Amino acid sequence: MMPITRNRLQILLSTQNPLNRLHFRCASDINSTTDNGTLKSFNFSLTPLHKFAHHSKPFHSSLSSPNSTQEPVRARPRNHRKPKENPLNMAQFERCVAQLPPRFTSEDLYRVLAIEEDPYVCLELFNYASQQPRFRHCVLTYHIMVKRLGSAKLFDEMDRVVDQVLAVRVVGSEALFNTIIYFYTEDRKLTKAVNVYKHMGRSMDPGSRPSVKTYNLLFTSFLSRRSNTYINHMYMETIRCLFRQMVDDGIEPDIFSLNSMIKGYVLSLHVNDALRIFHQMGAVYKCPPNAHSYDYLIHGLCCQGRTKNAKELYVEMKSKGFVPSAKAYNSLANSFAIGGEVDEAVRILWEMYERRRLTDFITYKTVLDEICRQGNTGEAIRLLNELLEKDLIDGITHRKLLHIVEDESGD
Repeated sequence: MMPITRNRLQILLSTQNPLNRLHFRCASDINSTTDNGTLKSFNFSLTPLHKFAHHSKPFHSSLSSPNSTQEPVRARPRNHRKPKENPLNMAQFERCVAQLPPRFTSEDLYRVLAIEEDPYVCLELFNYASQQPRFRHCVLTYHIMVKRLGSAKLFDEMDRVVDQVLAVRVVGSEALFNTIIYFYTEDRKLTKAVNVYKHMGRSMDPGSRPSVKTYNLLFTSFLSRRSNTYINHMYMETIRCLFRQMVDDGIEPDIFSLNSMIKGYVLSLHVNDALRIFHQMGAVYKCPPNAHSYDYLIHGLCCQGRTKNAKELYVEMKSKGFVPSAKAYNSLANSFAIGGEVDEAVRILWEMYERRRLTDFITYKTVLDEICRQGNTGEAIRLLNELLEKDLIDGITHRKLLHIVEDESGD
């Protein structure tokens, strides 16, 4: 019989097959060897590992270190997610199916979908119709499904319906694509909205190509990040390209499109470009400015400290019978006060009161600060008390502004 050496025993212990793995119970120290490298005589038994599977504690081989504290590796518990409850009303779905004739058409399906308000029932009915032989959806059924799912904010389900629409080149209309773009912009999926716009541009059907409404939807979505100047600056290049494409395609911009361009230029700090569009409105595009056009420009000019230009537009605006917005009024009052024109700033405050426009706290603070800086603390106190008497400010705001006046005057 071949003697069992230490190397042979390690080979037996290191086998990777669990069916061949053996458990050794040794009666003496395994490190006890003879001079030629073989183990000394001792009694041991080989027992298959599965014989010890019923033990509650893990079995430690006598070959392991007696001081070992290694814990057995335990399987990580699985996360059993609860299945999502199906919100489908099966009874309502069956009633809708019963309303369809035996061989219903897409017009029959549209009439049922138009009166059903549950989006899940509509989606199940839409999918049920898709499985019927010789049935084909039309623009009406696609449109009503996009409206139902988009209004319910089921955008993942709407995506699958839109994929079907874009896959069929002969199906589509301007109204359908505009609805898809609208809900994509509502979900802040601007890339998908632009892809639908490009799909419309490639369409051979004139009734599916972009219109001025399509461009206005895209302008609105790109201008919605108004609080971040950097993002507005980046998006303005896209808006500029869209506007140029619209004009090149022979689509006449309306007042909303032109005001979007002015607003975009103002938000991205390109006020001169905004003025260029403003002067082209009546001469080039036959679309005279409205109150919003003046409001955007007055605010933009005041932000750049161009108070003289802003005042000229303000006078022109009033001569045409337009009333400035609260934002334009506040911008003018702040700009006049910062420029040292206190009388003009106070006059704007009282005009806002007459026109029922709300003055913000920053405007009051800026005007009072400038009055105090010019050494007219008493005038500032009188103005502050008069604002309180006319209920233009409440008691809390009065106390805050009074502390500001005291700090400025050093009293």
